[in-house]
Amino acid sequence: MTLTIEAEKREILGNKLKDSRQDGKLPAVLYGRKEKSASLFIDSIKFDKIFKEAGESSVITVKTGDGDKSVLIHDVQFSPISGKPVHVDFYAIEKDKKVEVDISLVFVGESPAVRELGGILVKVLHEIKVEALPADLPSELEVDISKLKDFESQIHVKDLIVPATVTILNESDEVIALVETAREEEPEEETTPDLSSIEVEKKGKQEEESTETTTDTSE
Repeated sequence: MTLTIEAEKREILGNKLKDSRQDGKLPAVLYGRKEKSASLFIDSIKFDKIFKEAGESSVITVKTGDGDKSVLIHDVQFSPISGKPVHVDFYAIEKDKKVEVDISLVFVGESPAVRELGGILVKVLHEIKVEALPADLPSELEVDISKLKDFESQIHVKDLIVPATVTILNESDEVIALVETAREEEPEEETTPDLSSIEVEKKGKQEEESTETTTDTSE
């Protein structure tokens, strides 16, 4: 299924974009190696839906006044307050030219080392970089953690199964996941108060008060 979103030309820039965002218009820029940069508005609600489905590794179609553009979502800026997108970069692709994209890793299955040995799953990588033609880009890659049978087991980049049309750019021996032994929390040591120091401190205080009293009397 082709993911499509309509865009309109944008003349508003800078601080004036606040009102447009409140009206549901999300600022965007579309550019590419052979594409002239264009400032656009897209519907923020529709973009949220597409972004959740496509991520940054699926080709989507942006319908503009200059025609339909096949793009990747190259970058999304989020509001630090609301967490919602405030700006999007679209990169126009060439269908016959390979691109480099970060692909999310999805962990599936159940690890015997976690289930039977009480270990803790450690996900070292959450995405990997691949190179492929736009039409061959996977939306995600699965990592089967059932291979983690004990604490010595590890899953490496070379263990991933990818189509022949996709090239992984990470080092093949990079660790993706492993299982560590659960660490027991050390009980807090109860400190026994030093009674001798308390008595010395109390005695010193009494002597100090006695001295102050004597001084006040002499004055």
